[in-house]
Amino acid sequence: MSGGAVAREALARDAAILDAVLTDCIPQPDPRAGGLADAMQHSLIGGKRLRGVLVMRSAAAFGLDPRRVIPAACAFEMLHAATLVHDDLPCIDDSDLRRGRPSCHMAFDEHTALLSADALIIASFGQLATLGPAGGPERALRVIAEFAEYTGAAGLIGGEQADIIGEELPPDLELLRYIHENKTAKLICAACRAGAILAGATELEIATISDYGMSLGLLFQVTDDILDVVGDEEILGKPTGADADAGKQTYPDVIGLEGARDEARKLAAHAVQIAAELPGEVEFFQSMAELVVIRDR
Repeated sequence: MSGGAVAREALARDAAILDAVLTDCIPQPDPRAGGLADAMQHSLIGGKRLRGVLVMRSAAAFGLDPRRVIPAACAFEMLHAATLVHDDLPCIDDSDLRRGRPSCHMAFDEHTALLSADALIIASFGQLATLGPAGGPERALRVIAEFAEYTGAAGLIGGEQADIIGEELPPDLELLRYIHENKTAKLICAACRAGAILAGATELEIATISDYGMSLGLLFQVTDDILDVVGDEEILGKPTGADADAGKQTYPDVIGLEGARDEARKLAAHAVQIAAELPGEVEFFQSMAELVVIRDR
C-alpha cells in the first residue's frame, strides 16, 4: 500500500498538464460580453483536477496514450468548475469562498457567475466534440452521450436538486445515498468510463471501472461530509459547518461522525479491491482510494 503517494504524484503531474491547456479551452467572446471570459478563467483556477486525471489514467489503464484524451479530461474539469460556481450562488449554497479564493459571484457578480458557468458547460461539450481521433467517432459519441446522461437531470443536476429539497426533510439514509450517487459519484464514474471507452475497453472492463468510479465517488463525498465537520477552513479553502447550517443530508448527520468514517473505510476498501481487477494502472487506482480516505482538502 502506498498510503496515497502514487496517486498524489500522478495528480500533481497530470494536473500540471491540464492546467497548461485549460486556458486555451475557454472561448473568447466579443469584448461587448464584458468579463465573461475572465469569470470562466477565474472558476478554473485551482482544484485537484481529480476528474480530468481519472479520464487520463483510465485511458492509460486500457492501453491508450493519455495525452490523446486531454480534451475529454478538460471537459470534465470545465463542467465540474461550472457546477461549483452554481453551488456557490446565493440562491443555492451562498458560499463566499471556493478553492481559497472569492467565489465567482463575489469576484464578479451573480449574473456574470451564472452565465460564465453556463458557458463552461457548453464549452465542455465542444471539447468532447474534438475527440474523434482519440478512439474513433463511435466511441467519442458514446462518451458525449454518457457525459450528458451522467451530468443531466438523471444524474448530477438531479442530485443537486434532491440535495436542495433534502434540506427541508428529516434525515433519510436512502435519500442521502441517492444525492451522493448523483451529485458527486456519477461525474467521477463517468470520468473513469470515458477513458475506458475511448481506449476500446470491453463491456466487462467498463463495468469494472464503473464499479470503481462509483465507489471512489461516494468515498469522495462521504469524506467531504466529514471534512465539513472536522476540516480546517484554511486548508479546505472554503467554509466548514455549512452543511449543518443549511440542514443538508450528510453522513455525519444521518449516521454520526464515526459511522461516516466507517462508511468511508468500507468504500475505500471496496475501491482498492475492484482496482486489483483492472488490466493496468492498478497501483494508481488503489492509491487514489487510499488518498481520498485520508484527504484533508
